[in-house]
Amino acid sequence: MKPTILTAIALLAVHLIAAPPAAAEDGDYMINPGDLLIVTVWKEPDLTMEALVRPDGKFSFPLAGEVQASGRSVADVQAEIKQRMETYIPDAVITVLVKQTTGNVAYVVGKVNRPGPVPMVQDTTVMQALAYAGGTAQFAKLSSILILRMSSGSQTALPFDYDDVLDGKGLEQNVVLQPGDTVVVP
Repeated sequence: MKPTILTAIALLAVHLIAAPPAAAEDGDYMINPGDLLIVTVWKEPDLTMEALVRPDGKFSFPLAGEVQASGRSVADVQAEIKQRMETYIPDAVITVLVKQTTGNVAYVVGKVNRPGPVPMVQDTTVMQALAYAGGTAQFAKLSSILILRMSSGSQTALPFDYDDVLDGKGLEQNVVLQPGDTVVVP
């Protein structure tokens, strides 16, 4: 079978994808747009609120202003709010909790039995996402599956050969999906 231009682009994209942030490797949860946070300031009931992380990755909090949350750990966001509020409330005890991880989803589209969002409550590989989508449809092109990923403002494509992974070959293709990834099954 002759390689297509799309296959060549996908193979090149594998080498261009940036590594995930260091905090993600440490096991810290990275906040995503769509996540719902609870922010509290001890002994300040008026400064306890739920904050929805907007699509731009930020949320607003009294006395702290616009806080960048997406792509950061809870501890990072907590420390920033504390630092910004120091002028108003010295030695404030700030707590940030993730109430809902609704922004932590990937998508499976194309020739699968149940296309749509895949909630990722733990690390989720391509094979697991395909299983969540009910498996592939009868005429799916299993050797031409792509994982579309936004990285540093540009989209890249990772090739995925279902049959190879099923046979125990090319297991490095079975990557852990990142929030916002789209698995395309042609």
